[in-house]
Amino acid sequence: MNTEGVNPRLTAKIVVSYVAHHRLGPDQLPDLIASIHRAIGQLGQPPEPDEVLTPAVSVRRSVHRDYVICLDCGYRGRTLRRHISTQHGLSRDGYRQRWGLRSNHPLTAPAYSEHRSTMAKARGFGRKLATPAVPTQTPVVSPAAVDAAGNPKARRTGRSRPASKSNVEAAAAVTSARRGRSRARVATSSG
Repeated sequence: MNTEGVNPRLTAKIVVSYVAHHRLGPDQLPDLIASIHRAIGQLGQPPEPDEVLTPAVSVRRSVHRDYVICLDCGYRGRTLRRHISTQHGLSRDGYRQRWGLRSNHPLTAPAYSEHRSTMAKARGFGRKLATPAVPTQTPVVSPAAVDAAGNPKARRTGRSRPASKSNVEAAAAVTSARRGRSRARVATSSG
């Protein structure tokens, strides 16, 4: 880094502009000047290579049957999805890219995945609802046709339910009105 060829007036101009828009304490000013001077001296040079990451455990040993291990910090758990997002600020794809892992590298313990899959299948998740085949010998009884004891209720044969008093009166009024109209038609057509 060549800081000898840096124009001190350029550094001062940047510091003055920064201090005009930001509030700094007197003890922070020397650090600001030094960091700006260093940054100007590094202009035009290739960036320093990133440090080489060393995993907490090897990639092969990071996946076990009952748990998985975080390569960043060595955390052991059934899943790493929440851990890597909260502790390391990475998405699943970012974590895999950071460590050069395949896209199908598991972040969930295999035994835990199997357990969740078994539970979901037992509850019927992922299946389409199909209408069950109706057997020909057994009569189909709707839930409404079963009494509280679980026995089928007797079916009514041809008789309608007893009507309420208001329904009977309304039906009688309609019937009498129809009869009156038909008598009126007969009288006008014969005359």
